[in-house]
Amino acid sequence: MSEQKIEPMEEEMNVYRVQGFSCANCAGKFERNVKDIPGVEDAKVNFGASKISVYGETTVEELEKAGAFENLKVAPEKTRRQAPIEVKKDKNVYFVEGFSCANCAGKFEKNVKNLPEVQDAKVNFGASKISVYGETTVEELEKAGAFENLKVVPEKSSEEPGEEKKEQEDKVPFYKKHSTLLYSVLFIAFGFLSMSVNGNDNIVTALLFITSMIVGGLSLFKTGLQNLVRLEFDMRTLMTIAVIGGVIIGEWAEVAIVVILFALSEALERFSMDRARQSISSLMDIAPKDALVRRNGQEIKVHVNDIEIGDIMLVKPGQKIAMDGIIVNGYSAINQAAITGESVPVEKTVEDEVFAGTLNEEGLLEVKITKLVEDTTISKIIHLVEEAQGERAPAQAFVDKFAKYYTPIIMIIAALVAVAPPLFFDGSWETWIYQGLAVLVVGCPCALVISTPISIVSAIGNAAKKGILVKGGVYLEEIGGLKAIAFDKTGTLTKGVPVVTDYSVIEDQTDEQGLLSIITALEYRSGHPLASAIMNKADSDNISYSDILVEDFSSITGKGIMGKINGKMYYIGNPKLFKELSVSNFSKAIEQDVATLQKQGKTVMVAGTEDKIEAIIAVADEVRQSSKEVIQKLHQAGIQKTVMLTGDNHSTANAIGEHVGVTDVQSELLPQDKLDVIKQLKSEHNHVAMVGDGVNDAPALAASTVGIAMGGAGTDTALETADVALMGDDLRKLPFTVKLSRKTLNIIKGNIAFAIAIKFIALLLVIPGWLTLWIAILSDMGATLLVALNGLRLMRVKDK
Repeated sequence: MSEQKIEPMEEEMNVYRVQGFSCANCAGKFERNVKDIPGVEDAKVNFGASKISVYGETTVEELEKAGAFENLKVAPEKTRRQAPIEVKKDKNVYFVEGFSCANCAGKFEKNVKNLPEVQDAKVNFGASKISVYGETTVEELEKAGAFENLKVVPEKSSEEPGEEKKEQEDKVPFYKKHSTLLYSVLFIAFGFLSMSVNGNDNIVTALLFITSMIVGGLSLFKTGLQNLVRLEFDMRTLMTIAVIGGVIIGEWAEVAIVVILFALSEALERFSMDRARQSISSLMDIAPKDALVRRNGQEIKVHVNDIEIGDIMLVKPGQKIAMDGIIVNGYSAINQAAITGESVPVEKTVEDEVFAGTLNEEGLLEVKITKLVEDTTISKIIHLVEEAQGERAPAQAFVDKFAKYYTPIIMIIAALVAVAPPLFFDGSWETWIYQGLAVLVVGCPCALVISTPISIVSAIGNAAKKGILVKGGVYLEEIGGLKAIAFDKTGTLTKGVPVVTDYSVIEDQTDEQGLLSIITALEYRSGHPLASAIMNKADSDNISYSDILVEDFSSITGKGIMGKINGKMYYIGNPKLFKELSVSNFSKAIEQDVATLQKQGKTVMVAGTEDKIEAIIAVADEVRQSSKEVIQKLHQAGIQKTVMLTGDNHSTANAIGEHVGVTDVQSELLPQDKLDVIKQLKSEHNHVAMVGDGVNDAPALAASTVGIAMGGAGTDTALETADVALMGDDLRKLPFTVKLSRKTLNIIKGNIAFAIAIKFIALLLVIPGWLTLWIAILSDMGATLLVALNGLRLMRVKDK
């Protein structure tokens, strides 16, 4: 029996995240089904964490088939790039040129999924990309497009040609770039001229207006008619029906205007999304595409794709650094604003880390390459920003669901408007069919559909430029609803590096420097974490200590250290140690000094011999200058509770907490205790953020509503585990993140409300019969343009 129990543990264990768990009963059934899979020795479901641990061999496909409910999705817990046991074929990513509407993007994704040999596909509308699992070709993808002029380019091969094409496009004159629209306008102008001369019923007038429609709306009609045949109803279908109906009842001029305005609306929508996407393209342009590398004694220029780990890269003053690496020779000031958002250059010397995309301002640097181009910090930021912009925020989910029912409802309303008055109220068929067609045009959900993604893309792009990596629209929204924020003390509110704050000798005639050299010589042999603070103090004061002979050195557990120097035994430790030694000069005055320093949040050490105390040293983890200001700004922004979490003793913790101004202090905590505090805060406030370093605070970061990691630049763990990463080690970015999130929420809500309201008002014009086709399309185009411009404002939100 015992052998059978151990056997599963000898098999490789793989952990999978499970999407769709809602009831414990289903989870139990799923666990039993997985245990029955051939090759699986054992399985254990973690219902709370939505995970399953599997001992043995299986595939994601087999696990999903073993599901006990619909829409169950299984994904390896390791990062996607490391998913060796997933049976999906290779993932290929393609750039898609021509995306302007989210509805078309969704339809394109659906069409690609239906291609033979394609297992799955996912469109990232914000980044204009599609990820395809399986085998396909560019030609097949372009044929699957839901609109005209769709171009697909493999991501890997598009870097150089894409740049050349962009440069070529920038040189194309405006009139050539929009020639179709201009020709359409020209024909409509001739149409109105003919109308004034020959009248509305003249064949020449009709032909000019029809030519204008065909030239300006050919792509619209192609897609719309295809959709109509397939009974797929989107805004192009609605527009096509309206145009055909308008032509049948002889409204040539108005229909031609509607087609041109729709084409113009699409062009403006595409321009708006391109502007929002520039936040990514500008990041891509940060790092140089080649670098000067020393190989075999020669300096040669090499493309970043061909640079290998271990190569020595030469970076001259004024040049951008092309790759991540470690400085092996040289000294300079590096402008890291592109990565961390810091405006002040940082001094770098030998053994310091540098990042691709940063600017070398002063000296010549020799840098040893430590990462391949796809693994550099800037590459990871670009990848994560693109993924974040592709993630659907809760507001986006609402809009998608609303639009799903909205379009069919509009078609029903349009049909009722066109048919009901003539049938039941003796209305004119021509008049009410015209009104019904106008309702179809009003019903185009362009403004509604674009309202959320353009805001999310703009906000996340703006944040990335300022050194704040938000890993999805859901986190951007949740930050805006925060009521409580918990801070890890060490490395977050404080610098995480202990420093000597006080050093005083007891007797005036004592040689301060000589005594400090003796104290440092003892601490030099100690493994205590605070020893480095005393050594740094001696180094900064140019006091030598390494050559002092120490005999009979030993550690006094929990109390301090001791050692003999020049025949005299010296002790360094906490005040209790000297009370036990019963030294002669342990007066109430010294006791009072020690208590005062401890109340200030400092760790106090006493130094002396077995006869007397000779010096008092206080060491503290220095509080960041910005901490107090940040906490104050957060309270002003409406954050009700700010909590400091620390393992320090109560007196030290309370002193630091009082200094920075947090509302609550939780001290003497173990990692598990921090997790419990977060859970308690969530039960009280629902939305809670945890700010930490992304490593030691991983459980608490994971349990919080939003996990925020400090100093994400160069820290893979922070980039991977946190929901939000402050790339620079700068807490001052946090209030701006809250501000940006709330502004984003307000703009999204405003956009949705405005888009729905403008439709409702236009529909009300049907009652008195005032709604016309050109008013309908103008209301739709105007709403789309205003919503897009409102969303783009998030690119300009500043960190004041």
